[in-house]
Amino acid sequence: MKIAVPTRNHMVDDHFGHCAYYTIFTIGENRQIVNIETLDSPEGCGCKSNIASVLEEKGVEWMLTGNMGEGAKQTLETHHIRVVRGCSGEARAVVDAWLNGKITDSGDSCQHHDCPDSHSLSSLSFKVIK
Repeated sequence: MKIAVPTRNHMVDDHFGHCAYYTIFTIGENRQIVNIETLDSPEGCGCKSNIASVLEEKGVEWMLTGNMGEGAKQTLETHHIRVVRGCSGEARAVVDAWLNGKITDSGDSCQHHDCPDSHSLSSLSFKVIK
């Protein structure tokens, strides 16, 4: 299984469409991280790029993200990539927490999307399962 995380300076980026790069984690049979690679983010707004198809070709099945609009979420899902929104913190720690069942989708999505540079985001927080 492969998990992608929109990343900036090793931290989950607030919005997948404007991240510096994607960190792709390969997960082994014991639900352990066995490989980490990075993929540069496309120029401009990722939501209007072919990043979903590129991630699908790389075998990514999950996207753990800070936030994204419904259109971007649907595009990823069309490419067989399930989305978990509301993540924050160091990318590897978020993947470890998700693998241990401590993170679920927040259900929040970007409500105001004018791609160039302004995004008004709803509050970002992940749900912790006890």
